[in-house]
Amino acid sequence: MGRGLEDVGANAPEPRQRKIIHVDMDAFFASVEQRDNPELRGLPVAVGGSRERGVVAAASYEARVFGVRSAMPSVTARRKCPSLVFVKPRFEVYKAVSMQIRAIFAEHTPLIEPLSLDEAYLDVTENIQGIPLATDIALAIRARIRAETGLTASAGISYNKFLAKLASDHRKPDGQYVITPRMGPAFVEALPIGRFHGVGPATEAKMHRLGIMSGADLKTKSLVFLQQHFAKSGPYYFGIARGIDFRPVRTNRIRKSVGAENTFMADLVDYEPMRDALQPILDKVWRHCEATGVRGRTITLKMKFSDFTQITRSRSEDTAIGSREALETASLELLVREMPVPRAVRLLGVSLSNLEAQGQDQAGTLLIE
Repeated sequence: MGRGLEDVGANAPEPRQRKIIHVDMDAFFASVEQRDNPELRGLPVAVGGSRERGVVAAASYEARVFGVRSAMPSVTARRKCPSLVFVKPRFEVYKAVSMQIRAIFAEHTPLIEPLSLDEAYLDVTENIQGIPLATDIALAIRARIRAETGLTASAGISYNKFLAKLASDHRKPDGQYVITPRMGPAFVEALPIGRFHGVGPATEAKMHRLGIMSGADLKTKSLVFLQQHFAKSGPYYFGIARGIDFRPVRTNRIRKSVGAENTFMADLVDYEPMRDALQPILDKVWRHCEATGVRGRTITLKMKFSDFTQITRSRSEDTAIGSREALETASLELLVREMPVPRAVRLLGVSLSNLEAQGQDQAGTLLIE
């Protein structure tokens, strides 16, 4: 691991090289549960619902050995790990611990961009304590987190957000890694495309169909090609294939909307299968709301038919949706109004907009893949 970003390259894309840290708590929800209940330590733990249509919100590292991952259906997780212990989420506790961690961040920089309760970007180019190396700042932050919360965090340090996030995954758990300007382009070229932040399963599958398996493959594609196939995301993919990402660390922001969708293996026609298919989609949306603390007033149901035409149906409430049950009720009411469907349905999606989180600015749309 390099010492830090003191070796700013002469070919820097900006007048002054930034120093970005991405801090990611290790198996955050599950680690909090193991911290607070000693009987869970060393056991494979899943935070989430164990019911038939439940979804894993977080998995301990002991569970991950068996292939259990977040967003996995609970029945699948149980099948992979029969000894899996399910624990009901305690989001208020996770939020309180998250605030402790953000207070530690704030001792070093005011430029903090939380992504969720358990991860954030920090711009430490100019830092409050005047520590010259971003590496040393990351070490200090991780030590304070361990001392004050009893939890471990991993950190990635680089000259932009994209590479900092990649770096934080490189030494998990309880480690850190630096990607310097000299390392960046080669590091990206060697990565499988599925490891790229911003490339979810659906996008990964599309890239594979286009012959893009790695960062090196992505780098061979022209900007025109990427815009043709990925529209507004094309310039972003073109840049990150070269280790370039000019996005600043933005404080106090919120997405304009958050949503999830699923394309089915077989088209659906009847209400009951569509109702059941909506459950994991609703779980994803609500899990994001709980993790970030945002709520929305407008629910939108998306339906794509077998002929690839699609419709959206929305309804707005006077107050923000306050529970997963309320989100489900509103979504199913929208679905019932479209029955019987004119054609078989190949995709369903649910999104929340008119999001509310005090003191935050709008910053685009997030689709949870």
